[in-house]
Amino acid sequence: MIEFVTHNMAPLMFAGLILFMLYGYPAAFSLSAVGLFFGFIGIELGLIQPDFLGNIVFQLESVVRNDLLLAIPFFTLMGAILERCGLAEDLLEGFGQLFGGVRGGLSYAVILVGAILGAITGTVAASVIAMGLISLPIMLRYGYSVRHATGVVAASGTITQLIPPSLVLVVLADQLGKSVGDMYRGAMGASVVQVLLFMAWVLLLSYLRPQDIPALPPEARTLRGWALARRVIRGMVPSLALIFIVLGTIFMGFATATEAGAMGVIGAFVLAWFNGRLTWAVVYQGMQTTMRITTMVIFILIGARIFSLVFQGVGGKEWIEGLLVALPGGQVGFLVFVNLFVFIIAFFLDFFEIAFIIIPLLAPAAEALGINLIWFGVLLGANMQTSFMHPPFGFALFYLRGIAPPEVRSRDIYWGAIPWVVLQVMLVAILILWPGLVTAFLDPDVVVDPNFELIVPSNEGGDLSAPPAIDFTQPPAMN
Repeated sequence: MIEFVTHNMAPLMFAGLILFMLYGYPAAFSLSAVGLFFGFIGIELGLIQPDFLGNIVFQLESVVRNDLLLAIPFFTLMGAILERCGLAEDLLEGFGQLFGGVRGGLSYAVILVGAILGAITGTVAASVIAMGLISLPIMLRYGYSVRHATGVVAASGTITQLIPPSLVLVVLADQLGKSVGDMYRGAMGASVVQVLLFMAWVLLLSYLRPQDIPALPPEARTLRGWALARRVIRGMVPSLALIFIVLGTIFMGFATATEAGAMGVIGAFVLAWFNGRLTWAVVYQGMQTTMRITTMVIFILIGARIFSLVFQGVGGKEWIEGLLVALPGGQVGFLVFVNLFVFIIAFFLDFFEIAFIIIPLLAPAAEALGINLIWFGVLLGANMQTSFMHPPFGFALFYLRGIAPPEVRSRDIYWGAIPWVVLQVMLVAILILWPGLVTAFLDPDVVVDPNFELIVPSNEGGDLSAPPAIDFTQPPAMN
């Protein structure tokens, strides 16, 4: 028995973590408990030395010293303030009036506004709650199917997870050891394709089931001409300004993700003040949300570092890498297996837990197979969108259930999410087949040739201005 445990410590440790998660114990404490428990067993079995666990101190120090993680509270606070500043109302009213005359017009408006809010807030909760409170009652009032209305609102909020400045992309960049700016650039093409897939589904549905997504009646389209143009501009100008502050400064190299997030917070406060929504209650609620999410992330990351340290100490890295690299099909086989695994585990874990626990285990195998880690990160980010939409545990569905009218049943919310999950899975397949959707937006890698020739001119012919020839094969003369 002891010999079996000694030779299978890594898989037993991974299985123990899964059991803790299925039991429902908090992820941060499950990670720490499993890591320390197997660490003590590893010491008893002679797999690791007692002083090896002293590295935990350095792991914790690296977490609190990581400047990149400061982007998380900045983007969270920015999203929490923007959720209450009135920007979503202006955008939805303008786009709703603009597209209201066609079937599914409100759905197109919700998708586009969700994408714009995603490019500003970076947080799914802010987008889903804002879109649900504003658009869901209107869609139901004008005869939209309950399942379609709830599905499009939840899906438009999860676009935020893939559109920069997504918190998911920040965390993935940190775990993969890559630049946040490169991760943001790589996600641009994927996020555009996701929006187009959503809009294509609405267009198809307008022919297959037109009764589910009717056009707005003429009496509901009250804005026309310059009044409509001014309303759209009123919502778009602040949005574009904030997008430039957050993303433009990163892409042009003027600011890091953390600095851009700080500027975005200032922009959110200014916009809330301009709309007359900047109150102490709004600021307090925003700071409370930020504190809760940031604390959760830090504790999960600390637990993940403890687990990862012990897991690597007992040979877990080699076990995972050998298991995944040996899969049939090379890169494609590896990507198919990993994405199926992440899709299934997303039923039980949220994206922070997946990013901190699973990604560090997968990244070495991906690198060993020659997979571009930016492409790999964007691919997994697209997959982890589904963790917000999976019935019955998807967080976007929980957010929507909390703010939906009483007549909307939970069953309708769950059934309404399924077509949009399928569309998100289609995006994953597209990214596997066409990696250029990610890599085309990245700067080409600079290849340095390590083989070079050093030529030293001689002073033959009495040219005293030329330096003497040096023979590197002979030892230097000693004075």
